[in-house]
Amino acid sequence: MSHYIQIAYLISAISFIYGLKMLSHPRTARNGNIIASIGMLIAIIATVSNPSGGGLNYQLILISMAIGSIIGAFFAIRVQMTQMPQLVAIFNGFGGGASALVATAEFLKSLNGTESSIPFIVSIILSVFIGTLTFTGSFIAFGKLQGIVTTKPVTFLGQQFLNTLLILIILISAYLIPTYGISSFYVIFGLSALLGILLVIPIGGADMPVVISLLNSYSGIAAAMTGFVLVETNPSAGNALIICGSLVGASGMILTKIMCKGMNRSLVNVIFGAVGGEVETSAGSSQQLNIKSYSTEEAALIFDSAEKIIIVPGYGLAVAQAQHAVRELADLLEKSGKKVFYAIHPVAGRMPGHMNVLLAEANIPYELLKDLDQINPEFEGCDVALVLGANDVVNPAARHDTTSPIYGMPILDVDKSRTVIINKRTMNPGFAGVQNELFGYDNSIMVFGDAKDMLTKLIADIKELD
Repeated sequence: MSHYIQIAYLISAISFIYGLKMLSHPRTARNGNIIASIGMLIAIIATVSNPSGGGLNYQLILISMAIGSIIGAFFAIRVQMTQMPQLVAIFNGFGGGASALVATAEFLKSLNGTESSIPFIVSIILSVFIGTLTFTGSFIAFGKLQGIVTTKPVTFLGQQFLNTLLILIILISAYLIPTYGISSFYVIFGLSALLGILLVIPIGGADMPVVISLLNSYSGIAAAMTGFVLVETNPSAGNALIICGSLVGASGMILTKIMCKGMNRSLVNVIFGAVGGEVETSAGSSQQLNIKSYSTEEAALIFDSAEKIIIVPGYGLAVAQAQHAVRELADLLEKSGKKVFYAIHPVAGRMPGHMNVLLAEANIPYELLKDLDQINPEFEGCDVALVLGANDVVNPAARHDTTSPIYGMPILDVDKSRTVIINKRTMNPGFAGVQNELFGYDNSIMVFGDAKDMLTKLIADIKELD
């Protein structure tokens, strides 16, 4: 029986690796997710079937799986694409919390057993520390994304000193666990939860994509540490969890690095830079910009004479659920013999790959999605750049305004197009909290309104010209 269980864990690990590989491309991402989910199901069945894990209450396990499946299906159906970043933040938190709870259970069991080894205790401490920190930090990120917590950085005097002090107390408590046992453990648990809040609360809304990917990595690392905890009691299950957690942790770190590169900032600067607070830039306020507001009828005339169009999706597109309207517009333009491409900035939206996911939902060909390095040389020969709700990722101030918090961040060079048509609901600044000087450029025009409504009217006006 044990040989079959080990084979099942091996199949599960292979499923995780292959599923993750398939997630690297939008065409195969859905199947990759299914394969990885099947791998997890195999791992669960192998775990509950293991004779060494005697005393399991299968009734409670089945009830828990049923409840989890119902809740998962409910949210998968009900959650809008605009709320996906919040959902991912919650998933990260639950992953970290689950790892911390499993490690806690193993620690409580060890108090009534034989003397535990140092690696076992260290693994428990790391699992609880990282898992609990991830849990509370993820829910602060959720609050910022949902608007429950302010998206501006929350800072106070001595904040970094307090964080350092908490880490020192956690280290001391970890050292004293053999002496004080459960008391030291509670201190680690409580301070880790507090530290998670203090580490995320000073990070502004503009940096949420990085925070999401970083917390995702943390949840994987916590799972891997929990795997080390389980190795002593259930080696096969522990090894499977180590593999799964390591994959998540490593991929999350790689994605975090990509996000930081997309903003030309270090991870330390993201965590401690507090970007998004009260700033003053040379871009000035909206009253100082020469804003030219156009109707969809006037915009339709510009599109009619254009040959090459580049669409730049932003969070405004996601809020309006306008991805299908974008596809309809692109199809209409392509039927007229025009070339249409999509410019995707690495940190567009509120989580990594947000725009890719939205456009894939509308079955927009992946070949038309161009990343920053691919599309920027195309803007100089572009007749119309259509910016839908994007702000910071198209702000030219990033290239020259040294006082701007986004200075140095690679941006999409939409301002080099012949005409820039910008759709926004209001003149509110983006996540970084700065006004976009692009709005006042001579070749820029504004078409205000909800992205979906605007695109619907624009499509109708273009059809009337045919």
